[in-house]
Amino acid sequence: MSENNNLAAFGGTADMQQLAEDLIGKMRSAGADAADLLLVSGTSVSVSCRLGEVEDVERSEGQDLGLRAFIGNQQAVVSTSDLSAATLDEMVSRVVAMARSAPADPYCGLADAALLAKDVPDLDIYDASTPQMPELIDAARQCEDAARGIEGITNSEGASTGWGHSQLVLATSGGFNQGYRSSSYSISCSVLAGEGVAMERDYEFSSSRHYADLTAADEIGKIAALRTLSRLNPRKVKSAQVPVIYAPRVANSLLGHLSGAINGAAGARGTSFLKNCLGRRRLTR
Repeated sequence: MSENNNLAAFGGTADMQQLAEDLIGKMRSAGADAADLLLVSGTSVSVSCRLGEVEDVERSEGQDLGLRAFIGNQQAVVSTSDLSAATLDEMVSRVVAMARSAPADPYCGLADAALLAKDVPDLDIYDASTPQMPELIDAARQCEDAARGIEGITNSEGASTGWGHSQLVLATSGGFNQGYRSSSYSISCSVLAGEGVAMERDYEFSSSRHYADLTAADEIGKIAALRTLSRLNPRKVKSAQVPVIYAPRVANSLLGHLSGAINGAAGARGTSFLKNCLGRRRLTR
């Protein structure tokens, strides 16, 4: 295998899939009954401004690889961000050796071949746009200026903009080897209103898969300011039984709690509050 320390040098997911196939084969040759891996490469850029001045400019590029080997009902996992040939060979040997020494787990194993996806649909989650630094800085400043321009706003925690591109490949010894590209773009702003112990803070943000779908920078700033002002002079309410309506920016976090609760590993370990609810409906339509 040729030396390659940075997946950014890869032409795309096809090159990553070839590396994945090679590594799966090496784990099998080293003694694994079955194996799978996750390979991710990514680039991200972000800018933050406060009170009109640039505070942080960051860019990161990296790659991560996770290998899992199965020997009977035993499994082991290793990970690395160094994709040199020598390190990859060492990781293959190590994960198989660890699997031989791991305790038996009756729940471990790969999905049956009949359950594997054959045709992976294009979900339209990749945009090749790469906004340049001056454009990102200008958007962050516009966002914060719009918020600070609303009467009653007394200070700012700043505004930030950024984007990220990533490639992911998942491969198994059962014949599955698929990958995809994804992108994300974001802008956010947080400001303060009031003084002393009566000071309040709130924020607004926008995130999207496609750059053109981001909410306008000045609109984000205005919403952040209005939300902050709406928190001033809060009042207590009497105890009561009432329906609870979650704001959209909070409501989506509920799905994260649900996905964690129905995770197979959590159920197998008995750590989920839904561990005794297999096959039962937990949400109403």
